Amino acid sequence: MQITARSDYAVRSALELAAAYPSLLTIDQIVSDQDMPRKFVEAILSQLRRSGLVQTQRGCAGGYTLSRDPAKIYVGEVIRSVDGPLAEVHGVRPHELEYDGVATHLPELWVALRASMRTVLDTVSLAQLVAGRLPAKVRRLNDVDDAWLPR
Repeated sequence: MQITARSDYAVRSALELAAAYPSLLTIDQIVSDQDMPRKFVEAILSQLRRSGLVQTQRGCAGGYTLSRDPAKIYVGEVIRSVDGPLAEVHGVRPHELEYDGVATHLPELWVALRASMRTVLDTVSLAQLVAGRLPAKVRRLNDVDDAWLPR
C-alpha cells in the first residue's frame, strides 16, 4: 500500500485540528506547524469539509475545526475522504474482481489485504493518535520482529 501525499497531509491536518479541538485553527497555523504546502492543504481541508469531518468559520476569528469529537473520527475516514476506498485494483474494489485460471483466488488475497488495512485504519481515532495511545492490537503490529525493517 502506498500512502499518497494527499492522505498524509489530510491525516496530519486532521491531527492538528484534533489537538486543538474544539478550538479553531487557521490554515496558516496548520501548514506552518506541519510544514505543508498551503494550496494543497486548502484543497484537502475543503474535501474534509465536504465529507463532513471539518467545519469552517469565516471572519477574523475564523478557522477550521473538526465537526465532531476526535475520539470519534478514525484515520480510515480521513483517508477515504480525500483518496476514496482504501484498496482498489485498477480502480475496481477487490470484492468486485474476477480472474480466470491460476489467478482465480487472487481477489481473496486483495480482500484480506483490505480487511487488514481496515483493522488498523478504522480502529485508530485521531484522539488516540494525538495522545500516542494506539489500540493494543495496533501496537502489537509495531512489535513484530521485522516491522520496522524496509523490504
